[in-house]
Amino acid sequence: MSIQHIVQQQKDFFKSQKTKDISFRKKTLKLLLKEIIVREKDIINAIHEDFRKPEYETVMTEISIVVSELKLMIRNINKWSKPKRVFPSILNFPSSAKIYNEPFGNTLIISPWNYPFQLAFAPLIGAIAAGNTVLLKPSELTPQTSNITKKIIEKVFQSSHVSVIEGGVDISQELLQLRWDYIFFTGSVSVGKIIAKAAAEHLTPTTLELGGKSPCIIHKSANLKLAAKRIAWGKFINCGQTCIAPDYVLIHSSIKDKFTTLFKEELQKAYGNNPESSEDFARIINTKNFERLQDMITNETVSIGGKTNKENHYISPTLVDSPSLTSKVMQEEIFGPILPLISYTSEEEIDEIISKYEKPLAFYVFSNKKSFAKKMISKHSFGGGTINDTTVHFANHRLPFGGIGESGVGSYHGKRSFDTFTHQKGVVSRGTWLDIPTRYAPYKGKLKQLKMLLKLGS
Repeated sequence: MSIQHIVQQQKDFFKSQKTKDISFRKKTLKLLLKEIIVREKDIINAIHEDFRKPEYETVMTEISIVVSELKLMIRNINKWSKPKRVFPSILNFPSSAKIYNEPFGNTLIISPWNYPFQLAFAPLIGAIAAGNTVLLKPSELTPQTSNITKKIIEKVFQSSHVSVIEGGVDISQELLQLRWDYIFFTGSVSVGKIIAKAAAEHLTPTTLELGGKSPCIIHKSANLKLAAKRIAWGKFINCGQTCIAPDYVLIHSSIKDKFTTLFKEELQKAYGNNPESSEDFARIINTKNFERLQDMITNETVSIGGKTNKENHYISPTLVDSPSLTSKVMQEEIFGPILPLISYTSEEEIDEIISKYEKPLAFYVFSNKKSFAKKMISKHSFGGGTINDTTVHFANHRLPFGGIGESGVGSYHGKRSFDTFTHQKGVVSRGTWLDIPTRYAPYKGKLKQLKMLLKLGS
């Protein structure tokens, strides 16, 4: 079946109004939840086969998040879908006013390889809950996860409602030539710009979940041992292939050496003396990304790690000491198990370094001095962040997740996922038992009344 045929089927299905039925949406979400729970082991095996991701990490960062999002949607879809009554304007007296939630229509979701299950299903759940159809294009770099995703979707949904299209860049290009009612993309900044240009051709609204160089600041007041432990976890989970992982550390010069020692101890506790043999450390997704990362640490001062094995795409957890800001490791988002460590002596130095980069997706501050942490959070612009930990803001569905500037457009998670895929239309219902003549021509002698009404309505 051609892409054009599938898209036309989805357009016809949306026009049938079936997806606007709340009970229909709820039923399909329940079926999806059931199928994911049944297929848990298959999902774990698929992701492990794609890039040796540990079972624990798959359950924690992929399956549990999707299951939690499904349960939240199922529990709240009736409430979130209802029209919301708002105060009417006195200028429209007598009247009532409501906000109606309606789906955009036919949506395209393009998901990435780094969290191939979670980042495909999380936005899909929001789109279905809001009443849209979905064409999902998973990443070709994780073929096993893509395959299990397709099987789950085909078991639960009619193809005219939700379909999975597998393939590479050529398929993405073909999809972007079509007209969509909404596009949701997770991936790199460079591809995000391509998506935005394609969407602009039809004025299609988009959510772009991108990335950037997310800084991690360590103040001299920080609990260093705990900071080392939490930074190591947030950086090296998923082998560093996380869009909100700390991309570089800015640390006060007086505590740099002590932190390096503690950081090494934490890595040994987590992955042993030889992380390559650890079952808890994933691998780089492919040869291209392996070589890009290996090139980053060539000619750099490596204080921890630096070991590589091209055969199985292994790069050890690596700490790079004081790289130049013009070096490769500091010129692009790393997206791997490499962490640059740069010292500072003043807040001005922090500001100067951070200002050299685009607004990041995430921002982290470790400090027991609340005024310092608050100042850093207030001064710098970023998508979302955490004080005295890393990446955990992602887990709270009550917080918006998304970027700003080059790190992304729009946000989702929890109710915001429902809202992202929902158009809110305002409707005024006028009474007919009274019709105040002030607004009608001729206007002579009515200006004073108009100003009075405008004052009352402000």
